[in-house]
Amino acid sequence: MLSILDKYILKKYLGTFLLLLLLFIPIGITINLAEKIDKMLANEVPLVQVLIYYYNFTIYFANLLFPLFLFLSIIWFTSKLANNTEVIAFLSSGVSYYRFLRPYFIGATIVCVGAFFLGNYMAPTASKGFNEFAYKYLNKSRGKDRQQANVYRQVNDNDYIYVSYFNVKEKSGNNFTLEHFEDNKMTYKIKASRIVYNEKDSTYSLYNYSKRIIGLREDSLVNVSKKDTIFPFDMEDLTPVEYIAETLNFTELNTFIRREKAKGSSYINRYEVVRYKRWSLPVSAYILTIIAVAVSSMKRRGGMGVNLAIGIGVGMVFVFFDKIFGTLAEQSTFSPFIATWFPNFVFGILAIYLLRNAKR
Repeated sequence: MLSILDKYILKKYLGTFLLLLLLFIPIGITINLAEKIDKMLANEVPLVQVLIYYYNFTIYFANLLFPLFLFLSIIWFTSKLANNTEVIAFLSSGVSYYRFLRPYFIGATIVCVGAFFLGNYMAPTASKGFNEFAYKYLNKSRGKDRQQANVYRQVNDNDYIYVSYFNVKEKSGNNFTLEHFEDNKMTYKIKASRIVYNEKDSTYSLYNYSKRIIGLREDSLVNVSKKDTIFPFDMEDLTPVEYIAETLNFTELNTFIRREKAKGSSYINRYEVVRYKRWSLPVSAYILTIIAVAVSSMKRRGGMGVNLAIGIGVGMVFVFFDKIFGTLAEQSTFSPFIATWFPNFVFGILAIYLLRNAKR
């Protein structure tokens, strides 16, 4: 059963966190709208699409920055408790410091579970809509770069595919090529000016189809204007690397990574970083909670302002560590597991040190 103390602190823990989110998300939307409104008007974006975009933006924004919001909200309300001498009153009544922390850990558990479901189920869908809207209406130059970002993939032991441009929404690609090898020798090559995936029967339509079968003495060539066929790969194999991982939910991402490992994909580190972050960020709620309480539960001469300054500094360092090590793992052979969990490890040590000092 929760005591009066538990309910009091837990109410402030969750209430201040949600209030900070509700305060900062509209600010984020306003800033984003101020930057993008000229492009939206120029491209005559329908109002419904704008509303859907900012719904996705809200989820994307909350998932991205929730550790910083949580950290600042805990410092804010705990500093108020300390300045009102409520923390001293709690501890003077015979409540141990660890007992004082119990409602904080209950709140951290609630936030951790919520962040896990947000990051693994809601954020992927929001990220897909957010990116598709940005590519279609906002980032024309970026969209051209994306069209020119050639996709060349090994889809199994024998087949390699290539498309010069892939449209996620229309599920079609341009300048498609498939090369089939046996015993390290190419046996045939298929080319088409355009490939389209048909969801109804899981087939592919190839336009300006050409197949060259390589023989011992001479090659044979087949040309048709259109051909419907099946291939031993999924549409995800044609999707640009930077786009797909963050749009897959928990189950889909795990299945996708297993399939990519079996193919020997060279982009596994990027996918692994996305997967491990979906675990490490929710767990950081506990670590940031301990640090925030340890920093702000002591009454200081400078009052709440000093605690907030310390909190903002520590929070920005945490976000910096998370970004820099994630990028390091994506761009090199550095372990994705170590890269994503290293900030938690370093700040976990800091949390233990601050907690011991705060207890004394």
